[in-house]
Amino acid sequence: MLEIRSISKTFHPGTVNEKTALDNVSLTLQDGDFVTVIGGNGAGKSTLLNAIAGTWFVDEGQILIDGVDVTHLSEYKRAKFIGRVFQDPMLGTAATMQIEENLALAYRRGRTRTLRRGINAAERENYKAMLQTLGLGLEERMNTRVGLLSGGQRQALTLLMATLQKPKLLLLDEHTAALDPKTAAKVLDTTQRIVERDHLTTLMITHNMRDAIAYGNRLIMMYEGHVAVDVSGEEKKRLTVEDLMQLFEKAAGDSIVNDRMLLS
Repeated sequence: MLEIRSISKTFHPGTVNEKTALDNVSLTLQDGDFVTVIGGNGAGKSTLLNAIAGTWFVDEGQILIDGVDVTHLSEYKRAKFIGRVFQDPMLGTAATMQIEENLALAYRRGRTRTLRRGINAAERENYKAMLQTLGLGLEERMNTRVGLLSGGQRQALTLLMATLQKPKLLLLDEHTAALDPKTAAKVLDTTQRIVERDHLTTLMITHNMRDAIAYGNRLIMMYEGHVAVDVSGEEKKRLTVEDLMQLFEKAAGDSIVNDRMLLS
C-alpha cells in the first residue's frame, strides 16, 4: 500500500545549518497496517510524514501509494490518496462553518466542492449517524460552528472528516499531543476503532512510548533520520517500555538515556 524506497532529505545543504532529516529511509506498509512512529526531537518523524504527503519533495528515492509513484506529485494531487490529522486541533476544519458543513466538504472531496445546493435530508441523516459513532453528542449539535467546539471534539471531528472517504493512507501527526490525557485517550480509542473498522493503512506519530506500544500492529522508532527499530506482530504485543528502550540502545547506542522526549 505504501512503499518508500531509499528516500533522503537534507535541509539547508551546503550551509552551516545543514541538517539531514531523512537518511536513505526505506519502509513498506501492507494494506491495513497501523504503524506507530516514535523518536526524539529531530529524529525525522514529521519530515517522513511531510515527505509522504508532498509538503516538500525528497532529494532522492521514491514514494509509492497503492502502486502509484507520487514522488513528484504536488501536495494537492497526493491529497486524493491521503487523509491527514495534525497536532493542532485548529487545523483540518473550517472554524466559522457548521459541523454539518465541514462534513459535507469532506464528503465531497475529490469532486467540485460547493455547498451551493445545500445539504439534503439524506446527507444530514448520514452525517448524524457518523457523528454518533464518536460518542461525543455532536450529532445533536450539527448546526454548531466548529470554532465553538473543545479541542478534543474538534480533533475527533477532524479524524472523522479525514477518514470519511476511506483514504488509501491515513497520516496522524501527533494528533493527540495538544489534548489532556483523558481526551487524548478517547481520541486514540476512536482512532483505533475507525482504522480497524475501515481497514485503513495508517502511520501515527506519537511521543508517548506507551501509546506507541498499545496501538497498532507495528512500531518503528526513528533516530537521526533513519529507522532504528521496527517491531510488529507478537513481538510488539509483548513489548514493554523497558524492552523498547533496550531495543533502541542496542540499535542506536546509549544516547536514548538522555532523550527526555522518549520517556513520556
